[in-house]
Amino acid sequence: MSAALLDRFPEVDPRDPAAILAAARAAIDGRIVFTTSFGLEDQVITHLIAEAGLAIDIASIDTGRLFAETYEVWARTEARYGLRIRSAHPDADGLSALLAAQGVNGFYGSVAARKACCDTRKVLPLGRLLAGASAWVTGLRADQSGARAEVSPWSRDEARGLLKVSPLAAWSRAEAVAFADRHDVPRNALHARGFLSIGCAPCTRAVAPGEPERAGRWWWEAEAGGECGLHVTADGRLVRAAPAQEIPA
Repeated sequence: MSAALLDRFPEVDPRDPAAILAAARAAIDGRIVFTTSFGLEDQVITHLIAEAGLAIDIASIDTGRLFAETYEVWARTEARYGLRIRSAHPDADGLSALLAAQGVNGFYGSVAARKACCDTRKVLPLGRLLAGASAWVTGLRADQSGARAEVSPWSRDEARGLLKVSPLAAWSRAEAVAFADRHDVPRNALHARGFLSIGCAPCTRAVAPGEPERAGRWWWEAEAGGECGLHVTADGRLVRAAPAQEIPA
C-alpha cells in the first residue's frame, strides 16, 4: 500500500460508508476481508457490500461460545443476501491447551486469563482469516467507547501490516439503527433485550439505560467494556489512524 494511494482516501466523504467501501475496492489491489460479528454495525456493512456487489470477502470468527441468537442471525443474513459467510474457528490443539490450563470458564479468574481465552478463540483465528489480505474492513465506530474515540475510516493495522477500513467510524449508533430500519437489515434479537455490543455469551451482558455501549463486555473486570485484542497493538493500544507515510509499500 503506497502513501500516494492513502492520500486519495481523505477525499472520500467520511460519513458515506458506501462511498468508503467502493473507494477501498477500487483503489486496493488484492483481497479485502470484512470480518463480522453480526452486530448492528456489521450488519449495515454486510448490507452495503451485498447491495453494491463489491468483491469483498465476508467472514466471521466462530469462537464456540457465541449466543444462539448470533447463529440465528448468521443464517438469516446468508439467506437474505444470498451469500455464504466464511467462518474461522479456534485451533483444536490450542483450545485444548487453554482448557487444560484454565478450565471451561477460567477467563473469569483474571484479566490475563481472559486475554488468553480471547487470543485463542478470536485473535489467532482472525490472523488466519487475514493472511494474505491487502485490507481489513471493520465495524468500528468512534463513539462506541472512549478507547475508540479516535478511530477513523482509514488507518493502518500495525500488527498485521495492512490497511484497515472502518466505513462507519463517523456514524452514531442512532444513524446505524435508522439505516437498518430503512433497509430492513437483519438484526440480532439480543439488541432488543439491551445487548448493544455482542460477543461471546459468557462475556456479554445487557447494558442498563445510560451505560456506555460496551459496558456489557467483560463487565466483571475493573475496566469493563475493554478490548479483546482484535483491534489493539502488542502493547495494548487501540489501533488508530496512521499518517500516510506509515502505510507499508
